[in-house]
Amino acid sequence: MGSLNKYQIVYQGLSEGLHEFNFDINDSFFENREYSEIEKGELTAEVSLNRKPQFLELDFIIEGFIVLTCDRCLGLYNQSINFQGKLFVKFSESESELAEDVICLSSVDYELDVSHYIYESIRLSIPLKRVHPDNKNGETTCDPDMIKKIHNLNTERPAGDNTDPRWDDLKNLMANNNK
Repeated sequence: MGSLNKYQIVYQGLSEGLHEFNFDINDSFFENREYSEIEKGELTAEVSLNRKPQFLELDFIIEGFIVLTCDRCLGLYNQSINFQGKLFVKFSESESELAEDVICLSSVDYELDVSHYIYESIRLSIPLKRVHPDNKNGETTCDPDMIKKIHNLNTERPAGDNTDPRWDDLKNLMANNNK
């Protein structure tokens, strides 16, 4: 995990006010994440840190793309990512109940690792349905050979095909019970 050290922000010694940080996120970022389902991508993270006397306020803008497997055709495609988020860092010796966008650091800490927040923000930006985007005509850009195979393997049978007679008996039993 040594290459994730470049995602550290040393805030001790920073003056109060706004500070800008830029991070490049590429394949090595995802390779160093344990159990990451994302393996490839090219993104940038712009972090604006506003240092205040009692806390830090960080604004994140993450843009770029990651490579995902299409749920429909199993081909790889580029999924664009556009994320904007906010994170607050509170300085406290005791950990108390905090909101999901607030973390607590000891007053003796001097740096903040933003790699986990960046990774989780990217993960949360992935749509539930992962499919190739449609082209400008509204047609799928999935692998046409795979789509053809899927249609050929369609298992739906028209009504009246041979069915197991035991299922018919069970259907009759349920119909009689419902009367």
